[in-house]
Amino acid sequence: MVTNDSPVLPPLRTAHAPRPVRGRLILLGPAFVAAVAYVDPGNFATNSTAGAQYGYLLVWVVVAANLAAMLVQTLTAKLGLATGRSLPELCREHLPRPLNRVMWAQAELVAMATDLAEVIGGAVALYLLFGVPLLPGGLIIGAASFAILALRARGFRSFEIAIAVLLGVIVLAFAVNLVSAQPDVSDAAAGLLPRMQGTDSMLLAAGILGATVMPHVIYVHSALTPNRLPAEGETQRRVVAKGLRIDVLIALGIAGAVNLAMLLVAASSFHGTSIPGTDTLEGVHAGLAATLGAAAAVGFAVALLLSGLASTSVGTYAGEIIMQGFLRRRIPLLVRRMITLLPALAVLAIGVDPTRALVLSQVVLSFGIPFALIPVVMFTRRRDLMGSLVNRRATTAAAVAITAFVVALNAFLLWQLAA
Repeated sequence: MVTNDSPVLPPLRTAHAPRPVRGRLILLGPAFVAAVAYVDPGNFATNSTAGAQYGYLLVWVVVAANLAAMLVQTLTAKLGLATGRSLPELCREHLPRPLNRVMWAQAELVAMATDLAEVIGGAVALYLLFGVPLLPGGLIIGAASFAILALRARGFRSFEIAIAVLLGVIVLAFAVNLVSAQPDVSDAAAGLLPRMQGTDSMLLAAGILGATVMPHVIYVHSALTPNRLPAEGETQRRVVAKGLRIDVLIALGIAGAVNLAMLLVAASSFHGTSIPGTDTLEGVHAGLAATLGAAAAVGFAVALLLSGLASTSVGTYAGEIIMQGFLRRRIPLLVRRMITLLPALAVLAIGVDPTRALVLSQVVLSFGIPFALIPVVMFTRRRDLMGSLVNRRATTAAAVAITAFVVALNAFLLWQLAA
């Protein structure tokens, strides 16, 4: 039996050494998979629209949303580490069976809505880059994402590295565009002061905040941290928990920087101009070509394509975790891929406006936020489940406040859309 004073196991000993660059890297990875959900095609549309319509006004919303996401994903990672189980598994074990079935049904709907947005975003990118029609483009995105998912057969590390590489290229594309756009630093800093300009800006802010905490990525992140390293005893668990916190700070910090860059580029390039259609992905692409040049437009489209590929792979993985956790059932990956792909292909086939479809998918996702956030807060405050990793009172208070705020904002968003 391993006690709290047990020696740190070899991988953890490496990670805990005074200057172990390679050892620190052992603990990184899960949050980078989660971070992809924060730069999915829905974020491209929302952040670009915010910058084009309101300039730097909503900079503070992007920053606040990212800070909230850091706390939520830290709790999610800690939950998996402390319990050795994913959030769906914990829901199955601790919630009444009827409620568990409801949780499973809405989580499956969330997974499909997620895939809808990401496949459509990738298909739009293929159209912008190569003129591929949307329906064949959706099929290409589905096949390519399946190839990325197949990397998991080689171990979790290969999958995480592939996602991190795609995220890195997205970062590079927006960094280049940000330098070209040369946003006004003083105006951007002034955007950190919380303020609004009427109901429309409030609605857009609600969309940014409401879409930030993605329910499917909470399920995924909680499943990536159990048994990641052989940690037994409190000392070892604290080492891994610290590594997971660093993982979240780095990965979500990068995702937040990308989201901020999206808004800043749009604000600098489009706000106050007469460039039409900047509330659509195609319009943003055309606007970048007109203001920053063809290279900037290509960079945007490439980033959108890689975002669609990476995020739809994570979305399909989420569907697998959801079914396995809530129902203890497993289906072949190819079947799962087709189930989540079909709604997106149907939307593309009937010719629904891609940007409109993205907005509707975000509405569906907003319904799933309370079902994911509330159990995370509920479980992480229980000492019998979390042991020494249980939330502090201040952490629970902050998580409850964020949960209530996000749920209220999504309720406001749904009410406005229904009005």
